[in-house]
Amino acid sequence: MRIIPAIDIINGQCVRLTQGDYDQKKVYNENPLEVAKMYEDAGIKYLHLVDLDGAKSGHIVNHEVLESITSETSLIVDFGGGVKSDEDIKIALNAGAAQVTCGSIAVKNPVKVLEWGDEFGADKIIIGADVKERKIAVQGWTESTTLSVEDLLHKYLSDGFEYVICTDIATDGMLQGPNIELYRELLETFPVIKLIASGGVSSMGDIEKLDQLGIEGVIIGKAIYENKISLKELEQYNA
Repeated sequence: MRIIPAIDIINGQCVRLTQGDYDQKKVYNENPLEVAKMYEDAGIKYLHLVDLDGAKSGHIVNHEVLESITSETSLIVDFGGGVKSDEDIKIALNAGAAQVTCGSIAVKNPVKVLEWGDEFGADKIIIGADVKERKIAVQGWTESTTLSVEDLLHKYLSDGFEYVICTDIATDGMLQGPNIELYRELLETFPVIKLIASGGVSSMGDIEKLDQLGIEGVIIGKAIYENKISLKELEQYNA
């Protein structure tokens, strides 16, 4: 199982939001590269980098942060936030992203995402399923839809995509545990899915439960920053 720390960027700084609320922002470090190097030094191999400015504005903003991390560390970075156009995805991939997360655009312009899968390879694309009461939310979680998570995933998995980051918005940043039942149901419904869990992870116990489900990876954000989980404890997963 991939251990994937998250770095969320606003104004070039590492921040965390609570339930995606930009008004509930806490700055943890003004230097994302410094944080990334800390993860690398601890044996971490993967990083989830989110351009929150990009998610809000509808185009990539913090690509220079991405490039600094991919050029100055060995971390395998998946990047998301504001990827809406051909130019955006090329910027992300050229800046060193190993995979690009498509959230809002996967809902609003599936034809474009399918084109990207054909052009760059479906393995380069992660479908971002941000879920609120089993329905998909978009635009940095500011807009609700009537689309169910199952309907979204059925569309993409049947078209050859495998990687999905599923974030339960209700748990994100709350440090009260992930939505285990949601992930279990998605794994049972879609056996081919490479599911990455995001939201609510607060302890090693949470990580162990997700590992037992057979999940592809787990994104950890606030729990590391708030010292609920230490990088030392995560070493068993870094081999």
